[in-house]
Amino acid sequence: MNSGGTGLPPGASLDSPVFVISVAAELAGLHAQTLRSYDRLGLVSPGRSAGGGRRYSARDIALLREVQRLSQEEGVNLAGIKRIIELENLLDELRTRIEEMAQELHAAHVAAEQAAASVHASYRRDLVPVDRRQALVVWRPKPRG
Repeated sequence: MNSGGTGLPPGASLDSPVFVISVAAELAGLHAQTLRSYDRLGLVSPGRSAGGGRRYSARDIALLREVQRLSQEEGVNLAGIKRIIELENLLDELRTRIEEMAQELHAAHVAAEQAAASVHASYRRDLVPVDRRQALVVWRPKPRG
């Protein structure tokens, strides 16, 4: 997927870990040491290069900006921000699962309707309509004897 206009290398997505810590810090408007602290606290989890260096994605940088906004503008402490991030991640997972289950439910409804139509088609030729206004009388002769 080409990410033209986003400042990402060709073929990179929002989740591609492409930015070294100094570039990520500049893009997020934070000090590199702050990024290291946020990583240690689990607020952001950058990818790692083969040599172990942190590599940040565009999504990580957006998250860093949100952490900074919550801290500076909303006065939320880092523990609160971590909890907010955890809850937002859980909400995203639950929304995804609900969508999956809705699709599964729809598929089950379609399959059930097809099965019912198939069953109905198989016995309709054998059924005879009955006029319910008439009574049915069964005659059994008495045994002789």
